[in-house]
Amino acid sequence: MKQDKKIPMTPEEILQGIQQRAAATLNASVVTDPVIRERVDYVCRCTSNRAGVRLLMSCLLGKLDKPNVDPRKPYTEIGGTDSFSGRTYDERYLTRFISAHRLPVNPTTAFLTPTLRNIDHALTTNRELVGRPRDLYKKTLELLEDVATRRIAADALFVETVRVLMLLRDEKLARMASLLGALERAKGALPLSSEAIATLIGQHLACKNASRLPVLIIAAAYVSAGERLSESILPLNAHNAADLQTGSLGDVEICLAGENSVVTVYEMKMKRVTQDDIDAAAAKIAKAPDRIHNYLFVTTEAIDPVAAEYAATFYEKTDGAEIAILDCLGFLRHFLHLFHRIRGEYLDAYQTLLLNEPDSAVSQTLKEAFLALRQTAESGE
Repeated sequence: MKQDKKIPMTPEEILQGIQQRAAATLNASVVTDPVIRERVDYVCRCTSNRAGVRLLMSCLLGKLDKPNVDPRKPYTEIGGTDSFSGRTYDERYLTRFISAHRLPVNPTTAFLTPTLRNIDHALTTNRELVGRPRDLYKKTLELLEDVATRRIAADALFVETVRVLMLLRDEKLARMASLLGALERAKGALPLSSEAIATLIGQHLACKNASRLPVLIIAAAYVSAGERLSESILPLNAHNAADLQTGSLGDVEICLAGENSVVTVYEMKMKRVTQDDIDAAAAKIAKAPDRIHNYLFVTTEAIDPVAAEYAATFYEKTDGAEIAILDCLGFLRHFLHLFHRIRGEYLDAYQTLLLNEPDSAVSQTLKEAFLALRQTAESGE
C-alpha cells in the first residue's frame, strides 16, 4: 500500500507552527547548547540594531521552506541552486508575522540597511559585515553557520528566536503597564503648569536618540488645538522616510479644516538651520501644487541671525510665503501659555503620539524615560 506524500507547508504555515511551539515553551528554552542560547539572546535583545534578528529570521524561514538552500546565501546574486532571496521572505511573510504577534522587531526589511544591501557573497563567518555593533553581525553569522553545519536544526533555532522575542515583548508590555499605572496614581488634583510641562518635555528632548521628538512636539500642538485653529494635521510620515520618497514638503504638514491643500509646513532640525536649508525650502515652495503660507524650520540649536534675516527675504520672492526659523522649546512654551486651558490635553496628545511611534523611530527606552519623567513631575517629587 502506497503512503501519501507529505504536503509541504507554506511559509505562513511554517511561521504559525514556529509561533505555537515558541508559545508552548515560552519559559523553558529547548536549546541545550549554552553558546547558541547566548548568541540568540544577544541578537534578539540588541535594541540598538534590529537588523540582525530580522536577517536571522528571514534566512531560517528560507531554509525551512526550501531545505536544500544554504541559510548563509540569502541573495540570488550569489547564484547556484542553494541561494535564495532573503528579502522576499522578509517582506512577503515576516512583516505580517511580526505585526500580528507584536514582536519587537523593526517593521521594515533588514535587507535595505546599508550593511546588508548589495551583497553578492555568502554570509560566512570568515567575511566580516561592516556594521554596528560589531558583535551583533558576528553572532548572527555564527548562528547561520550553526544551522549550515547542522550544530542546530533551523526550526529549533527559529523557535528559540521567536521565544526570546515573545519574552522581550511581554517584558516591555509589563514595564509599560507598570509605568502607566504609577503615572495614573501620581496624578494630583492640580494639573501641571505650562512651565512644568515645558520643563518636562525639555528634559525628554535632552535624552539620547531624541531626533523624532521635535516632530511630535509640533504635531501634538495641532492634535490638541487643531479644532480651535480650524486647522488639521496630515498623518506623519515614517521617521526615516525622505521627503522625496514620500512626496511631502516637510516633517509636519498642516491643512485648513475640511481641505487637503497644505498651507503650513514644519521642518525639524537637530542642528543650526543654514542658508542652504532655506534655499531648499524655497525650491519646495516653488514646486508645491498649492500656495504655501508658512514654511517654518524648528530647531533645537541656536538660531543663526544671518540665516534668520536671509529667510525673511523670501516673502516677496515667493509672492507671500513666509520662511522663518523657530526655537523648538520656545515654540512649545509660547503654545502652552497661549492655549493654557488645554495644556493637559497637549501633554496627553504628546504622550499618545510618543507611545504610538514604532520603536525604530522612538526607542522603548525613550518612551519609558518620558513616563518616568512625567510621573516624577506629577507626583511633586
